[in-house]
Amino acid sequence: MRLLHTSDWHLGQFLHNYERTHEHEQFLAWLVDTVASESVDVLLIAGDIFDNANPSAASQRQFYQFLQKVKQRAPHLQIVVIAGNHDSPGRLEAPRPLLEGMNVTVVGHVRPLDAGETDLDQLLVPLHRRDGSVGAWCLAVPFLRPGDVPRVETDGDPYMEGIALLYRQALDRAAEKRDARQAIIALGHCHMTGGEVSADSERRIVVGGSEALSDQMFDASVAYVALGHLHKAQRVGGREHIRYCGSPLPMSFTEVDYAHQVLCIDLDGEKVADIREIRVPRTVELLRIPRRPAGIEEALAALHALDLPETDAHLHAYLEVRVRLDGPEPGLRARIEAAIEGKPVRLAKIDTSYAVRVQEHAVPVSVDDLDALQPDEIFKRLYQAKYQVEAPSEQLAAFAELLLAPDQQSS
Repeated sequence: MRLLHTSDWHLGQFLHNYERTHEHEQFLAWLVDTVASESVDVLLIAGDIFDNANPSAASQRQFYQFLQKVKQRAPHLQIVVIAGNHDSPGRLEAPRPLLEGMNVTVVGHVRPLDAGETDLDQLLVPLHRRDGSVGAWCLAVPFLRPGDVPRVETDGDPYMEGIALLYRQALDRAAEKRDARQAIIALGHCHMTGGEVSADSERRIVVGGSEALSDQMFDASVAYVALGHLHKAQRVGGREHIRYCGSPLPMSFTEVDYAHQVLCIDLDGEKVADIREIRVPRTVELLRIPRRPAGIEEALAALHALDLPETDAHLHAYLEVRVRLDGPEPGLRARIEAAIEGKPVRLAKIDTSYAVRVQEHAVPVSVDDLDALQPDEIFKRLYQAKYQVEAPSEQLAAFAELLLAPDQQSS
């Protein structure tokens, strides 16, 4: 039996105001071809299908068109989908009656039983071989919110320990259901201890407190753990069978060097025979110029030297310009735009940093002092604190002009 593990598509995502519909269309078309050429039996999608809980009609159409096309190419294919922290559980599950007719199982949230316990059977999905027999059991656990997990009396974090308890309970239930030669596969959307995070594009799952789960909650009975949430493909705790496949597209410039991929897993009875990485081709490049922040003249020289082949506008590379400044540079954007004029790139971000870093609250001001200060004096102090120099006269004049604008006077 062959499985394919993918996650974190983030359909509908914008990269600094540039929509990425074409890139997602290309990825989904590639995925359809890969499922067919690799003779995949089960496709596991580990959450964050959409970039937000209220996806556009176009994003939803992309998803359902993908399901239709992949089933046309591989009618035998079974698909298991769980919701991630970006997804709306209810919206994802809404078409469930129709999707079940296509052999697509969607688990958006956990359901309680009348006694208040979790419906564990709802989380267990039998995975079928080509002959229709059950070859494995998939523990399909969506992103868990505090109200989804069992209450635990503990001195630690009750939310995290509640998640671990629910996984253990579901794994025990899977062990009861399976027969000899049937594997247990865990599908989850969570943050495991030691996982490497992309700070610019991965939303913290929990605000405050611990938010990482221990990989020790998956014992030797679990053949493979297919995880979503972290965008960098990685093993958890150095264990070969506990994997984040990562996102298929770079979601931010911090992910420019990630090896985006899907994972192909071959089962032999209750064990994994092979895990293979299949790289996702990148449709549009992300460029960081220079690779490390540099002075403005060096950065502009690198932009002038940029030599890329001409291509269609929707394939132009996204560009982040990284500039280290000694002080404010009001005309920076205009100079950068002039340097890239006519080049097949899209300016997505100007990342500025300053050679002199100052500590927070470098110029302390009490509430009483603040009441006594005029706006221009506050501006001067803040400018001094940030740039370590006095505000130039043209900046002060521009600030004064803002203060005297008609809408300010009328208020």
